[in-house]
Amino acid sequence: MKQLYTFALIFIITTGMAQIPSGYYNSATSSGYTLKTQLYNIIKNHTDKGYNGLYTTYQTSDVDNFYEKDGSVLDMYSENPKGTDPYTYATNSTQRCGTYTKEGDCYNREHIIPQSTFNSSAPMVSDAHFITPTDGKVNGQRANYPHGTVAAASWTSSNGSKLGTSAVSGYTGTVFEPIDEFKGDIARIYFYFATRYETTVSGYSYPTFNGTSNQVFTTAFLNMLLAWNTLDPVSAREVARNNAIYAIQNNRNPYIDHPEYVQKIWGNSTSPTSTELYFTEYIEGSSNNKALEIVNATNNAVALNIYSIKKQTNGAGAWSAGITLTGTLNKGSKYTIVNSAIASNCFSTSAANISTTASEMAFNGNDPIGLFKNGVLIDIIGTFNAGTPNFGADVTLRRKSNITGPKTTFDKNNDWDSFSSDTCGNLSSRAIQGNTKTAIDIEEEHTDKNLLDQTLIYPNPSSGDFIIYNIAKQYAVTIYNLIGQVVFEENNRNNSTLSVTNLPKGMYLVKITDESHTVLKKIIIN
Repeated sequence: MKQLYTFALIFIITTGMAQIPSGYYNSATSSGYTLKTQLYNIIKNHTDKGYNGLYTTYQTSDVDNFYEKDGSVLDMYSENPKGTDPYTYATNSTQRCGTYTKEGDCYNREHIIPQSTFNSSAPMVSDAHFITPTDGKVNGQRANYPHGTVAAASWTSSNGSKLGTSAVSGYTGTVFEPIDEFKGDIARIYFYFATRYETTVSGYSYPTFNGTSNQVFTTAFLNMLLAWNTLDPVSAREVARNNAIYAIQNNRNPYIDHPEYVQKIWGNSTSPTSTELYFTEYIEGSSNNKALEIVNATNNAVALNIYSIKKQTNGAGAWSAGITLTGTLNKGSKYTIVNSAIASNCFSTSAANISTTASEMAFNGNDPIGLFKNGVLIDIIGTFNAGTPNFGADVTLRRKSNITGPKTTFDKNNDWDSFSSDTCGNLSSRAIQGNTKTAIDIEEEHTDKNLLDQTLIYPNPSSGDFIIYNIAKQYAVTIYNLIGQVVFEENNRNNSTLSVTNLPKGMYLVKITDESHTVLKKIIIN
C-alpha cells in the first residue's frame, strides 16, 4: 500500500502541474451562443508565435507519448493506434516539406480549416490549436476538402484515412475522413475555430460554414461534428496537446478542458425534433444481453399505452403479439426495454423502464423488431420478411444523429452506427440533449466543494479499474458520461476498488457519496 500511495502522490503532483489555470473559465457561466461568446472573450488575443514557430511548438505539443510512446511526431493522418506506424518522424527532424512524392517523405503543417478560407491572415495562419503536423503526401491529398464521412473512397492513406465522395447529408462534394481514433479531435478543433474567430468567421466561405457567427456550421456538418465529438471523447493526448500549446500561445481549447460545453452551446440548437417516437439504440449481445431504446424527440410528453414492441421471428411469418409500453415519456427523454436476464455489467435492470422475459426481448440478429402505434408499424430495426440473414447479430446499433424520426424501411449503413458486441455504456433512460443535465449541472448539484481534494481516484487515466481513496467504509458511486447519462450505479459498496472496463473510452464524472458527504471527480478511461 505504501507503494500505491507513492504512485498516487506522483500522479497528483504531475497532473497538478497540467491543470486548467485557476479561474480560467470563471466567466463562462451561460449556455447556448452566449456561452460561446464568453469563451471567445477568454481565449482571444492569444500570443502569435508566427508560422515558422509552429515547428517549435510541435516539439512539445505533438509528441507520441501515447501509442508507440517513441517520442516521434504524432500525426493524426499516419498514426496507427492499434499497431506499428507505417512511418515516423523525429520531433527535431529536418524532414519537413519541402517536396514529397509518397507517404513517409516528409511532414508539414496542416490547417484543419484551410488557410485559403481566411486568406492566410494572421493570427489564424499560425494558430497551433487548429494547425497540426501531418505527412506531406496525405496533407496534399486532403487539400482544401472539408472533413466528412466518405461514401466511396477514391484514395486511402496508410493508416486508413480516406478521400472520396461525401456521405454527409446535403453535400455532394469530395470530403476527407480521418480514422475513428481522431474524429473527436478534429471536431473539437472545428469548435475551437468557430469560437476563437467568432467575430470574423461569418465572412469566411467554406462548405462546412453557414455564414453566421453563432451556429457557424451548416446543420448537416454540425450534426456530423456532434456525432464525431461523441464517438471519440477527449483523450489524454488531446489534454497534453492543449497544455503544451497553452504554455506557448497562452490560450486553450475550451472543448478539451470542458467537453460538455459542446452540448451546452450547439446541442440545444440542433436537438432533433420529431412528430413521433423512434428507436435510438439496439443491443444484441452475448447470451441475454438484449436491449432497446426509444426516444421522445417531440415537443410534448407522450402517453405510451398506444405503443408496442413486436418481433418477427427469423424474418418470416406474422408479427408477435407484442409488449405494450406503459407510462408517459417526457419530451427529450429515453425509454429502455431490456431482457430481464441481461448481465449487470451491461445494464442494471432496475434502471430500465421495462425488464421482461417476453419473447420479444429474446431476439436474435435475424429477428426484425418493430415499434407500433395503435397497431400500425411506425419504425423498424431489420427488414420484415427478409428471411434468416443476420442484420444485427452480436452488435450494438445506435441511430445516427442526423436521423430525427421513425422509418418503416431499415437502412443500416446510412441510418445507424455499429459497435462491437456488448457495447452497453450509452444505453440509458435518462434525458437527452436539450433536456439532459450536463456535467456542470451535475457537479453543481452534487459536489461538496470542500471535500474535493480529500477523495482521490488512482490511476487516472485508467483502463477502467481504479481505486477510490479517503472514503467511508460504505458508500455509493454513480458514474455519468459528459452529457449527464448514468452509465454505472451501485449502492452500499465496501470495496474501494472499482471495475468498469465495459465503458467506452472517454472522460466520465464519478459521484461518490458516503453517509454525510458527496463529491464528484473526473476520470479518463482509455
